[in-house]
Amino acid sequence: MRILYIDCDSLRPDHLGCYGYHRDTSPNIDRLAENGQRFTNCYASDVPCGPSRTALLSGRFGFHTGVDNHAGINADVRPRGPDRGVGNDGNHRTFPTALREEGYHTALVSPFPQRHNAVHVLDGFNEWIDTKGNGGERADVVYEAVENWLDDNVTDDDWFLHVNFWDPHTHYDTPTEFGNPFEGEPLPGWMDEERLADHYESYGPHSAQDVHHGYLYGEGPPEGVPRVPDEIADMEDYRRWIDGYDVGIRYMDRYIGRILDRLEAEGVREDTLVVLSADHGENLGELNVYGDHQTADHWTARVPLVVDGPGVAPGTDDGLHYHLDLPPTLTEFVDGDVPAGWDGRSFAGSLADGEDDTGRSSLVVTQGTWACQRGVRWDDWLLIRTHHDGLKDFAPVELYDIASDPHETNDLAQERPDIVREGVSLLADWQSERLSEAAVGENGGIPDAPRSLVDPLFEIMREGGPHYTRGAVESYSERLRETGRAEHARTIKRTRGVVEESVDAYLDGGD
Repeated sequence: MRILYIDCDSLRPDHLGCYGYHRDTSPNIDRLAENGQRFTNCYASDVPCGPSRTALLSGRFGFHTGVDNHAGINADVRPRGPDRGVGNDGNHRTFPTALREEGYHTALVSPFPQRHNAVHVLDGFNEWIDTKGNGGERADVVYEAVENWLDDNVTDDDWFLHVNFWDPHTHYDTPTEFGNPFEGEPLPGWMDEERLADHYESYGPHSAQDVHHGYLYGEGPPEGVPRVPDEIADMEDYRRWIDGYDVGIRYMDRYIGRILDRLEAEGVREDTLVVLSADHGENLGELNVYGDHQTADHWTARVPLVVDGPGVAPGTDDGLHYHLDLPPTLTEFVDGDVPAGWDGRSFAGSLADGEDDTGRSSLVVTQGTWACQRGVRWDDWLLIRTHHDGLKDFAPVELYDIASDPHETNDLAQERPDIVREGVSLLADWQSERLSEAAVGENGGIPDAPRSLVDPLFEIMREGGPHYTRGAVESYSERLRETGRAEHARTIKRTRGVVEESVDAYLDGGD
């Protein structure tokens, strides 16, 4: 069997037709879902890019690898200690290594190892093709590299090809000649003028008035990005932003279709397992974050997952899954040996017959690059616990009913302290389980690894907080004052992003 893994940076499920989107953004992805299996509640365990891909390819939580940031000591995998052998062929071998041991030729088409200096993700790949755009390359460039690889390998047996597209990532740099297929089409219905006006007067990196990263550091908007506005002051600006994101998906989908067509033309499509997913999602206004992935919430952490190919039962799986459950699933699916040192849990039974209940009872996701947060998803609830707010307007704890309020517009924490305490207990249990695994060497834990009993989220706090907002308090305070938001400048100057109020104190404040 051949395996094609399509990794679409910043792709959120609800902007795909197969997940119910009203715009025709994804005809080729929808074609995959029509005959394959679609997962509605798959979450990246650690976000954004670097932590997510590290977790996926290692099969281990960021708590165990230490990777929960894009810089500092928590951007690199922790050493394994004296147990480290000459090669990574033990219980903690990577997902590509596990496939290679089953006879697979493993290849990666991506600039990601250079973009984030994350060469550890190459462990287990026989070859790496760097598309050399540092994440700014369009789908046509990626496709050309894939086409060249297929020229040499497509009819060979037992290959694993990981292909990385970037078009849904800001700044939505789809060629202008591609046009806008969605001109005048309805927008997602949850956003309105009143909510947007509230966002505009608030604050935070990638908030409505500060939508570009450079605003944090006293810089102007980027040049040469015609599909994105300098701010989102009204619904026309919002339309331009959403259109830019959706056009990026449609442009990428065109080249995904060409890959699938090539497999069909070569007569190997029926023997190829095709997996489409993302490293993380994207907030498009949720929690006043526009076009980025800064939170431990439903939209930054939830990813699409579509699997189609030999032995896959068509249908929909609504169970709660981590993206790092995919390595043991695929390894088991090809009758491989699943390493004991992975944190993932196989759902191969569900993939094969569509009936087994292999979902988890709850999931915990970690964000350490733009904020220091953990979110826990269980039943219809999402609870977000914030320790460093990344200079955004976050409470110590927030609670959302994802079923009735999927876009996280109504924080119920002070109305439902009973549910909050249940969620906080789940977070504490999750942390305790990871510490126990690290202490005794179960799943992804390695007792002799340096710092194995230290929570990486709090190492990030000790270093000064999430990478992208370090050193930005003074420059961002100045921008807030210049734009008439002096009260917010005083807030971030006072707190410097650290959330000191306890959950109990915050809940008591709601009485």
